[in-house]
Amino acid sequence: MPEFHAYVGLDVHKDSVSAAVAEAGRDGEVRHWGVIRNTPEAVARLARKLVERHRAVEFAYEAGPCGYTLYRHLTASGLTCRVVAPSRTPRKPGDRIKNDTRDAVTLARLLRAGELTFVWVPDEVHEAMRDLVRARQTAANDVRQARAHIQMFLLKHGVRYRGKPWGFRHRVWLADRRFPHAAQQLALQSYVNRLDQAESRKRQLEAQLAELVPAWSLAPVVAALQALKGIQLVIAATLVAEVGDFSRFASPRQLMAFLGLVPSEHSSGRRIRPGGITIGLCPIPRRDVGAADRAGNAAARSLLFEAAWSYRLPAKVGQAMWLKQRGVAQAWRDISWKAQVRLSGRYRKLVGRGKKSNVAVTAVARELLGFVWAIATSSMPAPPKAPPM
Repeated sequence: MPEFHAYVGLDVHKDSVSAAVAEAGRDGEVRHWGVIRNTPEAVARLARKLVERHRAVEFAYEAGPCGYTLYRHLTASGLTCRVVAPSRTPRKPGDRIKNDTRDAVTLARLLRAGELTFVWVPDEVHEAMRDLVRARQTAANDVRQARAHIQMFLLKHGVRYRGKPWGFRHRVWLADRRFPHAAQQLALQSYVNRLDQAESRKRQLEAQLAELVPAWSLAPVVAALQALKGIQLVIAATLVAEVGDFSRFASPRQLMAFLGLVPSEHSSGRRIRPGGITIGLCPIPRRDVGAADRAGNAAARSLLFEAAWSYRLPAKVGQAMWLKQRGVAQAWRDISWKAQVRLSGRYRKLVGRGKKSNVAVTAVARELLGFVWAIATSSMPAPPKAPPM
């Protein structure tokens, strides 16, 4: 680990960057450097002045809406920069004053003390694929919201559909609904139009995702994960895009903690009180990885629950799954079958003990993530070799 002579905390905003410097050593001075414009030229001048004065400098700023532009600019200049998980930054319970100066000073002091948790920074291509899967997730949320508005509108007027919702028959039935006032008919049609638009965007994004994944460097991992029951292209691509390098997790439990699937506990003395899932407590060395946000990675976790529901059924390799696995290595097909046998039995056992189905599916999703980790770590492409000196 390099020895730094100064630690710089940066509080980054759209137009400004507030910088603070903590000199090395327990008694080193911690001072606010000043506020600069958030431009590459201004940041380069700041970095050059600090390096001239302190030689070895480490920078850190919290992840936020400004993304990783500042990180890439500093690292491209040969400097050390860290991106901090905001939800893991220690806060004093009685501290009720928050401003840019205090935030920068706090970051610099905690960086020097080694008390910050850093996030994994993707490369530009990986970040682009992550943007695409998140856009698809937004479209899927829009579809759910549009459907909920239609259901609430119909319920308010006492109109109910007795069959399975949102299939072809339901849409035909919905198109045939008539209301006594023209305003109500227009309101319903506006909700239906919104649903049609959201579904169209979702289909377009899924088609674009299927087109771009084969050219991605992590396409082998996406293909390998689809050997598992319940995991199709969208779920596999989302997991890979959100998690990134699976090998940075030394064990499946660390990956489970990253996604917020580890059981919580609130115990004191002889009283042991287990609780629900932790939603993001991550027992990983702070210099390695950090959670995506305070609630773990909600996008990946929700799709993982969706995949886990398929294990309610008995273990079986049907026609669709057999066709899907034809181009998959035998080792991953073996892991997939082992997952089916174990997780289907796990679900039946939990439900047989009186557990609610959603509780059983949560437990299945947690164990499914272990099989995901096993396949992903074995299918990760090797890092490129360094050029000869």
